[in-house]
Amino acid sequence: MIKNNEKACFASVDSREDALIALSKQIWEYAEPGLKEVRSSRAIAEYLESEGFRVQLGVGTVPTAICAEYGSGHPVIAYLGEYDSLPRLNQVVTDHKQLRYPEEPERSGHGCGHNNLGVGSVGAAVMLKDAIAAGKVKGTVRFYGCPAEELLVGKVFMVRDGAFKDVDCAMTWHSHAYNGAWGACYTCMNSVKFHFHGKAAHAAGHPFDGRSALDAVELMNVSANYMREHVKPDVRIHYATICSCAPNVVPDECSVWYYIRAPKRRDVDEVYSWLCDCARGAALMTQTRFDIEFLTGCSEVMPNDVLEKVMLEAYQDTGAPKFTEDDYAFAKKMAETYPEVLARDRKVMKEEYGVNGDDKFLCDVVFDRVIEDRLVAPGSTDVGDVSHVVPTYQIYVAGQGIGCPGHSWQMTAYSGHHVGFASMLCAAKVLGLSGLRLLENPQLVQDAWDNFHQNQTEPYVSPLPADLKPDLEQVKEN
Repeated sequence: MIKNNEKACFASVDSREDALIALSKQIWEYAEPGLKEVRSSRAIAEYLESEGFRVQLGVGTVPTAICAEYGSGHPVIAYLGEYDSLPRLNQVVTDHKQLRYPEEPERSGHGCGHNNLGVGSVGAAVMLKDAIAAGKVKGTVRFYGCPAEELLVGKVFMVRDGAFKDVDCAMTWHSHAYNGAWGACYTCMNSVKFHFHGKAAHAAGHPFDGRSALDAVELMNVSANYMREHVKPDVRIHYATICSCAPNVVPDECSVWYYIRAPKRRDVDEVYSWLCDCARGAALMTQTRFDIEFLTGCSEVMPNDVLEKVMLEAYQDTGAPKFTEDDYAFAKKMAETYPEVLARDRKVMKEEYGVNGDDKFLCDVVFDRVIEDRLVAPGSTDVGDVSHVVPTYQIYVAGQGIGCPGHSWQMTAYSGHHVGFASMLCAAKVLGLSGLRLLENPQLVQDAWDNFHQNQTEPYVSPLPADLKPDLEQVKEN
């Protein structure tokens, strides 16, 4: 049960509601893709500076990353925030598909709600800062701005560069259709491009003078597809061929982009090594050559039972987002665009979590059961690498309608609507209250570390090559 002094701390968020929503709207308008979040990161950094934080803009090799802190000594409680967007999602805040910039269809939009994710964690950091400043608790609060989550880049580089080396506990959140603790482990992943180089020639007149880079890519893909029979059932291999050529030209340049996913890092490493052999074989067969562009890799999320309990209890004490009548009306209208998924998600709510959502379009209750408890979800997140160096946990907060597809125009609209802002304010309070309780009872921090060591079956090794840097060539003032 929430205590009176804890409830009083919510005033830190309530008094800044307008400012936090304004900041979220600002980042929603910027909608900058990964590693290009120049204005978004600056806006967050300036806000935290105005709140009295010591702010570092640029962390390690990532110039749009942020480390902002207040207080001194241990425990050090960290909040993770994101603010990158997705391509081709420049949607208006409305219940039908409508581009904000129809003349620029490739322009990005916040189809995953990251404008709210970063600002929600900012709100939590400010709430805990106020408690430290008032002498209610002792310790340090940090906000880590983590760019390029959609590229699975930001946190992985930040971990490798030592950004979290003295953190005691880390917490974060993500928008979802449901409210609750998030127990999924997610998959490890490598993202890598294989660039083949051949010799151009006239495809009709002198094909014998050419060596086709496209042939090499196709042969590599064939070998990878035959390899699928012999990898573990839960391994996933996806690829996309990248080649600009005409049929009457033997192409001298062609590339293929691969994702390799698996529940454990060692499985990704084994399949990746095998895939490199496929590339070598394809190059030998076509008398071409190739080079490898390793983009990024990430690890699975390691659970933490102690932080899970702390955050779920704080969530249940705080309650679900406070939606308005306009929010419910907007979600009801929006649901007409995804009726099949709405029915499926309502069924999941009832059968798996015991929540009757038959007449609901927004989830306004907190689940008692952990969502996706210890399941290996098919996607990947760079939160995983943080969880391997410091006790880490994440919650889901309803910032979209039940059934709303992720990475969609509908999600972009919700992210700029009060539905998204309500989830952001709720997340700020849940994360802030969780941090407050950790500082009030440092034994919980020690317990979280004990559980961390129990769950870590092998030492963490960064999936990134030691000399790899993020691709910053395109990062510039927008």
